[in-house]
Amino acid sequence: MNDTNFGSIFRKRLVFLVITIFFAIIVMQQFSMQVIDQPTYSEKADENSVKPIYQTAPRGVFFDRNDEVLVGNKPSFTLRITPADYDKNLTPYLEAIIGVEKGYINKILKQNENYSKYIPRRIAKDVDFRVIAWYEENASKLKGVDYVIETQRDYSFGITGSHMFGYTKEISSLLLQRRKNEYMMGDEIGFSGIEKTYEDILRGEKGIKYVLVDSHQKTIGRYKNGDEDKNAIKGYDLILTIDKDAQQVAEEAFKDKRGALVALEPSTGEVIAFVSAPEYNLADFASVTSNEIWTKLNIDEDKPMFNRATMSIYSPGSTFKMVSALAALEEGIIDSSYRVHCGGGFQFGDRFFKCLHVHGTVDLKTAIEKSCNTYFYQLALKIGLDRWSSYGAKLGFGHKTGLDISEESPGILPTRKYYDKAFGLNRWPKGILVSLGIGQGELSVTPIQLAQYAALFANYGQSAKTHFLKGYVETLTGKYTEVQPRYYDIGVSKESFDVVREAMYRVVNRAGTAGNIRLPDIAIAGKTGTAQNPHGEDHAVFIGFAPYDNPKIAIAVIVENAGFGSVNAAPIARDVIKAYLQKDKPKEKSANLAAKSLGGEKSAD
Repeated sequence: MNDTNFGSIFRKRLVFLVITIFFAIIVMQQFSMQVIDQPTYSEKADENSVKPIYQTAPRGVFFDRNDEVLVGNKPSFTLRITPADYDKNLTPYLEAIIGVEKGYINKILKQNENYSKYIPRRIAKDVDFRVIAWYEENASKLKGVDYVIETQRDYSFGITGSHMFGYTKEISSLLLQRRKNEYMMGDEIGFSGIEKTYEDILRGEKGIKYVLVDSHQKTIGRYKNGDEDKNAIKGYDLILTIDKDAQQVAEEAFKDKRGALVALEPSTGEVIAFVSAPEYNLADFASVTSNEIWTKLNIDEDKPMFNRATMSIYSPGSTFKMVSALAALEEGIIDSSYRVHCGGGFQFGDRFFKCLHVHGTVDLKTAIEKSCNTYFYQLALKIGLDRWSSYGAKLGFGHKTGLDISEESPGILPTRKYYDKAFGLNRWPKGILVSLGIGQGELSVTPIQLAQYAALFANYGQSAKTHFLKGYVETLTGKYTEVQPRYYDIGVSKESFDVVREAMYRVVNRAGTAGNIRLPDIAIAGKTGTAQNPHGEDHAVFIGFAPYDNPKIAIAVIVENAGFGSVNAAPIARDVIKAYLQKDKPKEKSANLAAKSLGGEKSAD
């Protein structure tokens, strides 16, 4: 055999060997894939063909203290886009049909472009049924577009309550990064008020439904007959301390007014009524809030988004005179018989501080009853700044009440440190204290603080931290859990309180400044005030409690730019007190509360 034939045979055998090895490798790989690794590839195939669809859980319903629905839920249609399937040529038609400005859809898609393109983006919530009808007629042409039925807040139960209820909002990308294990893109989260404070028990648990999809992500059936699906679980229902009747009367009284009202149950700190006026329409926040609405609310000179009940600070005026009275009695500086002559004012240094009337010689009770400034000008000087500010702090001023919504101001309670910082060490004028004695000067308080203050007089210095939540109902078990308030006692004697409380009784029930609100069957005790306002007309102020012998409600009312408290604030307080006390309603929780919560969910029909 010559060398040429040998080389030819060798090359043929080499090629055959290579081909044999190649086919052997292929056979081994096929065997590995189809037999050895079959479970792994099967699982991956399932992952590619199974699509999870998440179902939003209805939020918990709000009930008042008598099991009346305040805020519920209702079904609504939400239009969505899945970017992986979406034909962008549809955008102009979609924007036109849902009634949004040009570029709206692209903006939503761009904001969420860092997330999976297979996750649907909500582009319109609470859409009209005509949009859904249009979709059904054109579904075959609307690639990547679908809709789901979700729930949204229902505010049709006769209460506005915007500043206490608050609203939900789509979670921001920044917050989503911090809470990605709890929320998904497009989820709603409590943004303000009670919705924000109790978000964790209100939001419930998402449901999940698994469907089979083809290579184009089109649904072709259910996965495992739905055996692995999980139903959404509604959030816990909240039983609030609010009384619906009292709240409705308070809201009606503040129509076309600016100001605030807070009513509390004195012994527990429970909020009975809560108004900041003007309010805003929570229904505007139940779906997508338009830029037009946001702009209108933010440029409104009346600032409807601002919570006046907890954030606005006002001069308390004459309602603060009881701080001086209580401090002087408790410290033994005076007794109830201590008298001062009022000739229409008080001369201090080179300045004359006026009184509204010439009251003659008055004792402490009469000075409160008649609201004599002259008496309290002089009493404040006898007390001194340190003791005055100390008792102001005991009675709840200069710090937050701890109300269970996040927006609250501590107000301003001037102290020696405050004035030393403003004027220099011990260089502040002593005339400052004269103004503070009648609730003027640098002193500023919030309406919620004034309501707490009234509650402390009603309950002899004992109360509890102010709060909206009375209890909650667990969704699956129907179990009701009542929240236990945090009680406290400011440590002032009953004897001192008795003197001031009797004077407050005389304000309404004798010839005092609020005699116009006297009721034949409910003994109200209170104090009027006219708070100075450097920016316009004075504010009208009233604080009080009732019934006098067994207080069930304490209240504070401020009406901005309304003048005298006796004329413009006290009558509102009287009407709310009547609404709360003059009725016969059960106070115990309904045994059927879990079932009743469904009444807060409006059905589609």
